[in-house]
Amino acid sequence: MTGDRPAGELLREWRHRRGLSQLDLAIQAGVSARHISFVETGRTIPSSAMVLRLAEHLDVPLRERNRLLVAAGYAPSVQERPLEDPHLEPARQALRQVVRGHEPYPALAMDRRWNMLFANSAIDVFLEGVDPALLRPPVNMMRLGLHPSGFAPRLLNLAQVRAFLLPRLARQAANTGDPETTALYEELRSYGPEGDPPPLDPADIALPIRIRHHGTDLSFISTITTIGTAFDITLDDIAVEAFFPGDATTIDYFARVPG
Repeated sequence: MTGDRPAGELLREWRHRRGLSQLDLAIQAGVSARHISFVETGRTIPSSAMVLRLAEHLDVPLRERNRLLVAAGYAPSVQERPLEDPHLEPARQALRQVVRGHEPYPALAMDRRWNMLFANSAIDVFLEGVDPALLRPPVNMMRLGLHPSGFAPRLLNLAQVRAFLLPRLARQAANTGDPETTALYEELRSYGPEGDPPPLDPADIALPIRIRHHGTDLSFISTITTIGTAFDITLDDIAVEAFFPGDATTIDYFARVPG
């Protein structure tokens, strides 16, 4: 979704991605199907308000909404600054506090492509023994978990983890249209057996991550938190993954780890 493609073409692509007809989108947005058609074919140049209105109903990510606005001839509506920007210092410190506050259990902050931004000291449970090449920035947590030279060999339920992560990554690639996420999915899919991973048990309410570490079988359940009221695209892209102990053995192990 880059280059000189017109806004109407990009909107049509997002509509197709969401599986909506022109009439479906028109009803949701409170406009006529004819107007949607005119916008998509370039016969009508939508206002900035209309671009954002349609993007909202198409659940277009903030980053892509900016691209739609620029393609239509308008200025971006949401700022995008690097995480190191001084204006983002309060948010950066808050995120670090959340990650550190989860100790003694692992937690980390990631960008939209699953690249680690920062983590607490307990993340070493997953980093120990992996190929140093995989630890060169940016460290991609999806790759680290499924790569044969990552911590995949220490995962006791690798097939289950793979069955959970790959469909999730495929949905993310489809929903965002991000070519790098699509390439990451295809790469990770090649590391496992041919074909799609086995389906998960629908009775499972959370995915356990079972990993062998220093001779102990540890079990975690992870949660992912995003910033729901982000005022910057960089912050909108960030997620915090926190790992909680999944059994008494894991609780006991971390209780013995020096603080």
